[in-house]
Amino acid sequence: MSYYIYITSCTNHTLFYSGVTNNLVKRIYQHKNKVVDGYTARYNLDKLLYFEECSDPLVAIEREKQIKKYSQKKKIALIMKNNPGMRDLYDEITDQ
Repeated sequence: MSYYIYITSCTNHTLFYSGVTNNLVKRIYQHKNKVVDGYTARYNLDKLLYFEECSDPLVAIEREKQIKKYSQKKKIALIMKNNPGMRDLYDEITDQ
């Protein structure tokens, strides 16, 4: 089974959310449709900007914790390394 560490943001990229899931398509769908009340729904953090795959759930959780501690500048650098246009990657993962 695969686990995904991901970062979502609002349209203007001023706020970020880091999460971990074993079903990335479903989880981002939930963010986009505000299925769960909370921080991401309240601030429209529904643009998938970054994700990485991991086979070990404990490693994925540790990586998520590491990313959560990153400064905004460091999160942006991580995103820009793989997604320099900071585009929403959701359509790309639903085509897989």
